[in-house]
Amino acid sequence: MDKIKKLKKIIEESNNIVFFGGAGVSTASGIPDFRSSSGLYQEKYKNLRPEYIISHSCFMKDPELFYAFYKEKMIFPEAKPNYAHIALAKLEKEGKLKAVITQNIDNLHQMAGSSPSKVVELHGSVYRNKCMKCKEKYDLAYILDAKGVPYCKKCGGLVKPEVVLYEEPLNNYDLERAINYIASCDTLIVAGTSLTVNPAAGLVQFFRGINFVIINLSETPYDFLATLVIKEPIDKVFEKVI
Repeated sequence: MDKIKKLKKIIEESNNIVFFGGAGVSTASGIPDFRSSSGLYQEKYKNLRPEYIISHSCFMKDPELFYAFYKEKMIFPEAKPNYAHIALAKLEKEGKLKAVITQNIDNLHQMAGSSPSKVVELHGSVYRNKCMKCKEKYDLAYILDAKGVPYCKKCGGLVKPEVVLYEEPLNNYDLERAINYIASCDTLIVAGTSLTVNPAAGLVQFFRGINFVIINLSETPYDFLATLVIKEPIDKVFEKVI
């Protein structure tokens, strides 16, 4: 059977689907994986690896460097949801999709119509920011409007994005929600992620359902366990399926 037809059949027959997505879900919306964006190793970033620049250490030691990189390479306020985001929101409205678990920080699932309560943002969101001192909350516009490093207008404290940086642990509440959703679903669709970075990648080990679908351009360490593997862009797949 054709792979697209097989996926369509799996979705039609499932009423408890969980979607787990990575950076590849947002590339069709014009958001590149920060590791592959061009010009990362420019002089202004001191030829440092991007993984260091968006680490907790760099944020605390050199917030100017962190925010210069973060604003240029991690925030895409003009990005719009693509077919994948829209299709998932449609499946939720039909009662088939129970949750979206995402490693992305771009809010595109919610923009497409997914219920915020059904979206588990493992790595946080660029749209939420908080003063490290007094906990005052700020929106994305405040970060973008700040010249250089954003400071709290109430107490002068450093404002930090509610995004999980390198060296920081995932939020336990979100991790537990993700595990519970995956452990109780009958169909798990994983897309746009290489499934190599833990602890997020290890979440698929909690799946006990029937259909395990992987949609990714490159191979993953879990391909051999999958019911179905499709090596096409996720937005193109969902355009054909939904």
